[in-house]
Amino acid sequence: MQPTELGRVAVLMGGTSAERDISLMSGAGVLQALQGLGVDAHAFDPRDQDIAELQRQGFQRCFIALHGRHGEDGTVQGALELMGIPYTGSGVMASAIAMDKVMTKRVWRAEGLPTPRWVRLAPEQQDREAVMAVPGVLGLPLIVKPPHEGSSIGVSKVSGAGDVGQQMQDAVRLSARHDPVVLCEEFIEGPELTCPVLGEGDAARALPVVRIVPPEAGYDYENKYFTDAVQYLCPSGLSAEEEAEVQRITLAAYRTLGCRGWGRADLMLRARDRRPFLLEMNTSPGMTSHSLVPMSARAAGISYEALCLELLRTARLGH
Repeated sequence: MQPTELGRVAVLMGGTSAERDISLMSGAGVLQALQGLGVDAHAFDPRDQDIAELQRQGFQRCFIALHGRHGEDGTVQGALELMGIPYTGSGVMASAIAMDKVMTKRVWRAEGLPTPRWVRLAPEQQDREAVMAVPGVLGLPLIVKPPHEGSSIGVSKVSGAGDVGQQMQDAVRLSARHDPVVLCEEFIEGPELTCPVLGEGDAARALPVVRIVPPEAGYDYENKYFTDAVQYLCPSGLSAEEEAEVQRITLAAYRTLGCRGWGRADLMLRARDRRPFLLEMNTSPGMTSHSLVPMSARAAGISYEALCLELLRTARLGH
């Protein structure tokens, strides 16, 4: 199908999540790429327009460049299903599960896939006694994060140096500002990796692995998107066997969740035994100038424009 035959396309960007600014950057890149290829593409911000306008304005398919809640969590996907407008990326169920890091880990653990040990703290389990019990279960250091956010928003590392109790309380409070449920996770010491996937089911394929080398300040929101302090290595520098194992686990994690279209798994490679551990699956990955799916695609010989077009061509309904 030629670009001009894809019909009137809405690039969904912005939205209402904490990742709004990143989504606007992703959407702008996608929009420019699609328009440059001759696609009749238009920006659409669900924060500023009623989602039903998509149907009223005659859009025939949607490229979802929304990140986080009300964009990556199955809600927009459900609305598009009801309106009968095909869309890029995973369907309602896979999007909803992948947006919930605790549920994702439960599914992966049930399927025998490696993910760091965790403790879930519901709102009624965040008193000092319950919070102080977590390091005894997971050890130190550990990670505290909101399970329904991305882009490192609300994430803390509790190192164990100094007043652990105060560190834990501060980390839980920060996370709880973004999500009533708090996820505490075992810290895996070693290289941080990410691996994108394109396609669906048996036809899904893993792209080259990217190794992330953060500065001493860490791989936080600011360094992810607004500085050049982070090094991204693609080729990753892993051995051929390690790269293949990361890709194998990523594909298994993607298929287990029922993802389609595209996605990106974040992983840690444990230094002491070189074993990979799955952290999360992103079902609407970033498409900014700092984003990792376009970087990996380039290493596989796929340009940014070709990637956007390939993803748009996969747009469909769940049923």
